[in-house]
Amino acid sequence: MSRYTLTQLLTDKSALDNSRVTQSEQDASLADGEVLLKIRRCAITTNNITYAAFGDSMQYWQFFPTGIPGWGHMPVWGFADVLASAADGIAVGERFYGYFPVASHIRMVAERVTKRGFYDGSEHRRALVSAYNQYTRCSADPAYAEPLENYQMLVRPLFITSFMLADFLQDNAFFGAQRLVISSASSKTAYGTAFCLKDYPQVELVALTSARNRGFVEGLGCYQHTISYEELDRQPKDQPTLYVDFSGDVDLRARIHRHYGDALVYDCFAGSAQNTDVPSDADLPGPKPAFYFAPIQIRKRNADWGPDLVNQRFNAAQSSFIAHISNPQHVWMQVVEEEGFAAAQTLISNLHDGKIDAQQGRVIRLD
Repeated sequence: MSRYTLTQLLTDKSALDNSRVTQSEQDASLADGEVLLKIRRCAITTNNITYAAFGDSMQYWQFFPTGIPGWGHMPVWGFADVLASAADGIAVGERFYGYFPVASHIRMVAERVTKRGFYDGSEHRRALVSAYNQYTRCSADPAYAEPLENYQMLVRPLFITSFMLADFLQDNAFFGAQRLVISSASSKTAYGTAFCLKDYPQVELVALTSARNRGFVEGLGCYQHTISYEELDRQPKDQPTLYVDFSGDVDLRARIHRHYGDALVYDCFAGSAQNTDVPSDADLPGPKPAFYFAPIQIRKRNADWGPDLVNQRFNAAQSSFIAHISNPQHVWMQVVEEEGFAAAQTLISNLHDGKIDAQQGRVIRLD
């Protein structure tokens, strides 16, 4: 293979629901240490919209630069196969899980190659968060199962946020709270967090959701109480309360602070696809909103426990979560698989506008 056709889905940085597909002919020859991978499938969720929304402030656009002003590559999680390799220890045909652009192919510089996988050592990625530069060899991944690839793509990047957020809260003794109020409780990251906190009976988990999603959230069974946004002002404020914000709704944040007043001990902003404003404490009583960033807690636990134990604990929790949501007796997630870049464009637009059923997990085949 001397050349290949590179297909890319580019996102308008100023209007995330606007995208275009481009194609170009590329030279397939590789320098020493390079690998060329064919991206086979990816999951696209509100988490990916959040990556794009914070693309400049959190450097997500820098992972896969397009070189086109105003247009970026939205990062996604998925699986890719090695088409060509000039890197020792990486063979053609091997399958890897990791962080990719919505594109047909990706060329990377394989460094720190081990049995577990490799890191992309491309110059533009060296200063970026290393957790996103790691590619896991499926044949050596204890959490990998081919029939569950869709669930791994949908759950793993969200669940690492959920798992480490639950750990962050527990590590800080819930900042003295006895009640956790979780907004956008129907989101996968939110109920993944609640799943991880099910063994901490000292805190009451309160789901805050829309009236439309109330039935779904109640059916999950991982929250002690479910309330709609309209019912917030009638809720008791007799216990120290911690707000976990997955909505990013500025007005809702103000309502939370003013309703709970002195009972609010911590405001944890966990990210949102619909609102990208940096949390502000302007004119709000109570604690200043604090942005939660999973890699910080990962680094702390790598230092506390060592990376091997962190991986073991995460893999065990993830396996338990996937087993739960993939059980036909549960209704936590319905996987919807679609094909092609046009389907990806429509999905991204609908996710941006909040038009996707909370119960659905959407997967795109790019091959």
